[in-house]
Amino acid sequence: MKIARLGAQGAEIPAVLATDSTGAERVYDARPVTADITGDFLAGDGLAQLAAAVERGELPELPGARNLRVGSPIVRPNNVICIGMNYAAHAAESGALPPTIPVVFLKPNNTVAGPNDAAPIPPLAAKYDWEVELAVVIGREVSYLSSVSEAAAAVAGYVIANDLSEREYQIPGAAGQWTKGKSLPKSTPLGPWLVPASEIDTNNLRLRSWVNGEPRQDSSTADLIFDVPTIIHHLSQYMVLEPGDVVLTGTPEGVALSGRFPYIQNGDVVEIEIDGLGRQRQEFFRATTTTQEV
Repeated sequence: MKIARLGAQGAEIPAVLATDSTGAERVYDARPVTADITGDFLAGDGLAQLAAAVERGELPELPGARNLRVGSPIVRPNNVICIGMNYAAHAAESGALPPTIPVVFLKPNNTVAGPNDAAPIPPLAAKYDWEVELAVVIGREVSYLSSVSEAAAAVAGYVIANDLSEREYQIPGAAGQWTKGKSLPKSTPLGPWLVPASEIDTNNLRLRSWVNGEPRQDSSTADLIFDVPTIIHHLSQYMVLEPGDVVLTGTPEGVALSGRFPYIQNGDVVEIEIDGLGRQRQEFFRATTTTQEV
């Protein structure tokens, strides 16, 4: 079962992708069960309710679903929490040693976009970069977990994220700040689907990215320094994780920051993929500055 939100921005329809008795994949309208895919819905065992409704044949097919825009598979989360340099090879290409404790930063929740939405390059950006990442969707409130073994119960499911980053804003010089480099409009495409945690083994998922069809990243979650339960447990010691929050777990080597590839340019197409979680595709364009009348 895969959960999606389909339709124009701000008017997305919750949907379920599931196979029927013949093995064909169908797209079902989830609105008989929920108006949208929210944190409250996930916390109320919503994914199990959707699975049961599909099993009982209670959801109608969604007409024209294949022609609808694909939105983020969850409503805008309260928090987007990110783990930096969580693959040793990426830390090395960034000029850093592998961390001994998770590196944590936040992204504004208004950076979330659909997986195939056109993506703006900031007007003054010179070093805009891609990052394929496994993202965790939190399914219940957690705080001060006592052990790593408790963390798995907090996960509702998994999605793909592209943690788009402006390296000139993020790293060098007196003004280099991770928040500035990670907060740009539509810089966190999510989806296309939310897959329930019970259906995904995160121990060895292949992650890949391409720019204009040329391979960039090709790695596995087996190379994570800190795995998902460790990350969730660690975060719970410092913040309350709420249902619907999204945690990005880091990106492997193969980004433009390595110096091996050019940064994203106007007209480039970036594609990212994770086994079992689908594929994203963004066409990039140079955003322009706006002049406000006074």
